[in-house]
Amino acid sequence: MRLRRAVHRARVGVRRSAVDYFRGGGSDWIALTALLLSIPVLALSTAGWPEWCPPEALLLPLVAAGLLLRPASLLGLYVAVACALVLETALIDAERSAPDPVTPGTILLVAAVALIGLLIAQFRSRVGVPWRRGHTMLFDLRERISAQSALPAPPDGWHHEVSLRPAGGQSFSGDFVVAARTGPDGRTLEVVLTDVSGKGIDAASRSLLLSGAFGGLLGSLPPHGFLPAANGYLLRQDWQEGFATSIHLVLDLDSGDYELLSAGHLPALQLHAGTGRWQEVAAEGPLLGVWDGAEFHPAKGTLRRGDVLMLFTDGLVERPDEDLADGIDRLTGAADRYVTRGFRNTAWELIDAVAKDVNDDRALVLICRD
Repeated sequence: MRLRRAVHRARVGVRRSAVDYFRGGGSDWIALTALLLSIPVLALSTAGWPEWCPPEALLLPLVAAGLLLRPASLLGLYVAVACALVLETALIDAERSAPDPVTPGTILLVAAVALIGLLIAQFRSRVGVPWRRGHTMLFDLRERISAQSALPAPPDGWHHEVSLRPAGGQSFSGDFVVAARTGPDGRTLEVVLTDVSGKGIDAASRSLLLSGAFGGLLGSLPPHGFLPAANGYLLRQDWQEGFATSIHLVLDLDSGDYELLSAGHLPALQLHAGTGRWQEVAAEGPLLGVWDGAEFHPAKGTLRRGDVLMLFTDGLVERPDEDLADGIDRLTGAADRYVTRGFRNTAWELIDAVAKDVNDDRALVLICRD
């Protein structure tokens, strides 16, 4: 019984140590021990079979150490590698059966890799996110952003979809969407599409911060209070490149009536099923983060049976060599192809048709009343 308990405690301790290590919170002694043991094995192999195991094989534990170890442990490993190089030279010189493979170039190469590994370890230590956990954290963050950008499930008679396409094929975008069902019994749909200044990774960090803040504000304030509160939040950040455009849709899911509030954003486009024509719906308001006390005046409309409303960012319709009106015409022309077949599963296809190879963040929100 005592032996079984001791074995169980040992298993639990090893498991906790492994979990802590791969999360970045545990000691690196396991990796350090394994790498230290590999160095004499490589050194002896080089002395015995230099054709199969050259001195440059010591780069393998150096590269692994730069990813796994803390700077203090890394320095101890470097001492062991230096001793291994001296040992290899002494053993090979004693045999005198072949030219010395430990050349000055070999020493310079090993020293360069060691320096790079030390710089990487110091940067990782300063950031505070070890590589073992960093990729997991970024993956989790990306999934949370994707979940936050999803619109709440619509009631019968409605359909909506969102497509976000970051610049350069990255996972993080300067465009983001937050949405919520508000009002009595959740019969009001609020959707906010925001375009942060910049693009791709440059705008991603500010976009991440703003998406969390805007998601907390949406539904906690009356609809007309959202953009003023968002503007105040952005002003308090005091960013050098801190402005953003945003469009806020407040849609009554019973009547189809909506209000559209804009902060320097492009107009929305509404398809009137009765006429088959697209109409620009533009509201007035300044950019977010430019000046305090900004006012935002809504535009009103109604989505009737068969109508479609599109919200989009400038990356979808703007090009350096053409007017904005031409880009909007290109978008509506591509959307006309889906009028007869319906707009389900079309947001991604529309971005491909209009701005597939554009090196800018692109976002499209489609809301249809069946």
